[in-house]
Amino acid sequence: MNSSPKPQLQGEWHPGLDKLRAALESNLASGTELGLSLSIDVAGQSVADVWGGWRDRERSAKWTRDTLVNVWSTSKTLSSLAVLMLVDRDLVDLDAPVARYWPEFSAAGKQGVLVRNVLGHTSGVSAWETPFHYEEPYDHIASAARLARQAPWWAPGTASAYHASNYGHLTGEIVRRVTGKTLGQFIADEIAGPADADYHLGLDEAEFSRVATIYPPVALDMSDSLPDDVSGDATDLRSQVAAKTLAGSMADIDRANSAPWRRAQIGASNGHTNAKALTDIFRSITLGESPEGLRFLSAETIDRIFETQADGIDMFLNIPLRWGIGYALPCAGVPFVREGKTFFWGGWGGSMLTVDLDRQITFSYVMNQMQAGTIGSDVVAEYFDIAYRCIDDLQG
Repeated sequence: MNSSPKPQLQGEWHPGLDKLRAALESNLASGTELGLSLSIDVAGQSVADVWGGWRDRERSAKWTRDTLVNVWSTSKTLSSLAVLMLVDRDLVDLDAPVARYWPEFSAAGKQGVLVRNVLGHTSGVSAWETPFHYEEPYDHIASAARLARQAPWWAPGTASAYHASNYGHLTGEIVRRVTGKTLGQFIADEIAGPADADYHLGLDEAEFSRVATIYPPVALDMSDSLPDDVSGDATDLRSQVAAKTLAGSMADIDRANSAPWRRAQIGASNGHTNAKALTDIFRSITLGESPEGLRFLSAETIDRIFETQADGIDMFLNIPLRWGIGYALPCAGVPFVREGKTFFWGGWGGSMLTVDLDRQITFSYVMNQMQAGTIGSDVVAEYFDIAYRCIDDLQG
């Protein structure tokens, strides 16, 4: 019999979000959640900054204000922001070939692949060619060079196939060629540092003691998010691309709890952070400028995020997605995200960042007990729905 104390939800929240607080506490009490943090900013005011639960299944370490967790693909939100900041500074042109900044990338017929194709998951290079070993992406320079030598798997710009594991290497090499900094260094110096945000791409071992262990969903089945036929000899392009992308991607939860993974700079999937840090960074996009005067992007560059790059069934995730520049836009494949001038993305197992410019809402959620689902989960969809209804009432 487990005699450990019940997990307590801590932090601050607006009384108008008591229903959301109740949902979080209920899921922690039932074991649906193990540990989590959630942060919501509305028009520059924090209406929820909460955390609770446990960093491990043994319930030996509480989830505290400064707990970090691997957020999987929510990491891409920072990788995209890094490139967009260079666009904003006129150092990168979205309509330029990637090879303008990374000449080796022009190999094997990729000379026409544009920066916007990388940011919109339409580059034709959605993963590494096999044979592929999980340790290779830990060396971000060598593994980016491998991507530069590959031929595209479909005509760039014509359709999307989610760049699940290599997105940070593609964007990161653009950043490195333009600035001389690795993606992790750029994020630390130019984003997390100025925002005083606890976000790390390439985690120092001194921080390992506050990292929550990440756990798989109770029933883990990667095939649920893939086309029916992902055999290597499939004749259908979508099935071929899905099979190649899966074979050349990383989805190993045990490795995600290892020291080499934490130290690496894998901008697609190994950012370590908490919900408050994500909100502290992205509310400056939601508002155009943070209450402290921090501005990452001009209004003109923010508007470019909403330029649709692909709108249809994503060839890897096998759901309808609408990709903007660096982020997903409201679409049928993620129905809990409301229509409007909103962009978002989430991580495997349920973590989520949403930026809603129309309603001036920044919503961030991270956790260590992963849930089933392609993008988001039923759990985060519940929180999202409750939060929006509560905010509607507050603003009504």
